[in-house]
Amino acid sequence: MPPQIPHSDPGTPETGGPMRYLWWLVRRQPWRVLRGSLLGTAWMIGLSVRPYLIARAVDDGLRAGDTRALALWVAAIVVAGVGLSYLGIMRHRTMTFIREDAKARSAAVVLRQLSRIGAVLPRRVAAGEVATIGGSDIDWSAQVLTLTGPGVGAVVAYAVIAVVLWSISPMLALCILVGVPAVGLVVGPLLRRLERAESVYRKQQGALTARSGDIVAGLRVLAGVGGRDLFARRYAARSRDLLAEGYRVGAVNSWIDAATVAIPGLFLAAVVWLTARMAVAGDVTIGELVAVYGYVATLIVPVWFLLEGSHQLIRGRVAARRIVALLQLAPDDVGGPRSAPDRRSGVPDRRRPDVVSAPEHPADLHDPVTGLTIPVGRLTGVAADDPSAALALADRLGRYVASESTWDGVPLTGIALDEVRARILVADHDSYLFPGTLRDILLSRTESDDARLNDDPLSAHDDRITAALRAASAEDIVDALPAGLDTVIDARARTLSGGQRQRVRLARALLAEPEVLILVDPTSAVDAHTEARIAERLRVARAGRTTVVLATSPLLLSRTDLVAHLRAGRIVATGTHTDLLQQDPGYRHLVARDSADPDVDRPADVEGAFP
Repeated sequence: MPPQIPHSDPGTPETGGPMRYLWWLVRRQPWRVLRGSLLGTAWMIGLSVRPYLIARAVDDGLRAGDTRALALWVAAIVVAGVGLSYLGIMRHRTMTFIREDAKARSAAVVLRQLSRIGAVLPRRVAAGEVATIGGSDIDWSAQVLTLTGPGVGAVVAYAVIAVVLWSISPMLALCILVGVPAVGLVVGPLLRRLERAESVYRKQQGALTARSGDIVAGLRVLAGVGGRDLFARRYAARSRDLLAEGYRVGAVNSWIDAATVAIPGLFLAAVVWLTARMAVAGDVTIGELVAVYGYVATLIVPVWFLLEGSHQLIRGRVAARRIVALLQLAPDDVGGPRSAPDRRSGVPDRRRPDVVSAPEHPADLHDPVTGLTIPVGRLTGVAADDPSAALALADRLGRYVASESTWDGVPLTGIALDEVRARILVADHDSYLFPGTLRDILLSRTESDDARLNDDPLSAHDDRITAALRAASAEDIVDALPAGLDTVIDARARTLSGGQRQRVRLARALLAEPEVLILVDPTSAVDAHTEARIAERLRVARAGRTTVVLATSPLLLSRTDLVAHLRAGRIVATGTHTDLLQQDPGYRHLVARDSADPDVDRPADVEGAFP
């Protein structure tokens, strides 16, 4: 039976290097690998049995005119053929299991690693890199395990045939023993060149895949700002570079493939020519001539497997190196414990001196890096001149990275992580949407499961859902769906538009009702009228609770209680939106640049947009 890796522990991989990782894949299924090696060896050696049987049929049957002996040897040839067929089937089946186990195991450890490092992944590895690792690198690394079956058998068969030929002619055996290593010397430089070319190609392929994903994700924005043609030209140029690199890889591959076929053929021709001259001289019999031809022709199979295995090893090592690089990534050390102690604000637990409780009541958040203080119970806007600085701020306030941020004077890193996650929510505008009904997407897993256990599971949370959808200006999404809240949405909600997905994410965040809600650019994909409604309704929906909006939209910022201008990594000004428009030219330029209204920097006009 094939292994059920997805439902079991794949084990802890060796990440000391690509070869150690490949050896780990072998060690995780030792008995199957041993069976594959035995079957591969038996099959390879069995290939050399038939030339011997044919030689006996020629010498003992045909040349001696012994019909009975001829019939016996022919029957032996048939039996050997049937046995080889069975061994070939079992070998292939076992090696398929070995490769599939390795694929499933690699996929499991990669998936586990991706979930473990979480938010670190986009900052460390491009999406294209992850796609190529999951798509082709896992497959290539598994192909290397073919060496454990036919590869081992090829080495043993090579030795056996050399011994058999030695009994016929030491000169022929010497040709075999010297000729096969010579083949390796010819192909070796090509394999090293392939490894270099393959590494460059895979790296460029991952970068281009990441770029294509970014372009598709931002296609509407690019079209809106007139940048679609520019990015198309850049993508085409990168694609041509990748194509040229692919041609280089293909050229090396073609030489290796040609050598894999041509060199053994030339080797066979040379040995047969030498044996024929020996037969003419009477040094070997006709049957031995036929046998030598059969042995050398059989030897092409193990030689081909050795060359092909070397080819696979090079590709597999390149692939394994990329997998190991991903597995070596470590999640950011966010510090602190994961579970909560007794609820005494800021007081260490005697049993766990490294643990402090979160504030018992809503409290201010402070970020020393920027100098920003988030006042409790108010709607605060943060306008950053650099989007990456805004994301870094959200990561620190949500304790997704190690920082010196505090909550009511208590370091966030000293508070239990599960308590921070339960009370502080960072809602990204592009967060993942899992498949399911719209109701399941909006509700938390606990709420959804509890609702299904009730006698009336649908209406229990519908009022809250309706309120959240209204606050996110998303009622029209439900109205347009054929089954309303019960409509099944696919992964990432691809059937919805970008603006609809963004409003669903906002409604989901509001339904969570966290004590502190940090919204990252929550209206970047909606039109101005929808954004204005969201800004007004968000203020009402989160009244009295701490809310942070990281955005540069004047429609959102004008509805906040306080705005902080984040410039060059520091808060340079705070105040109301109107005050900053009058007093801070940098802020005025920042928010006016994102507005369709050229006069948005005039406070009266902005306030007048909301009667």
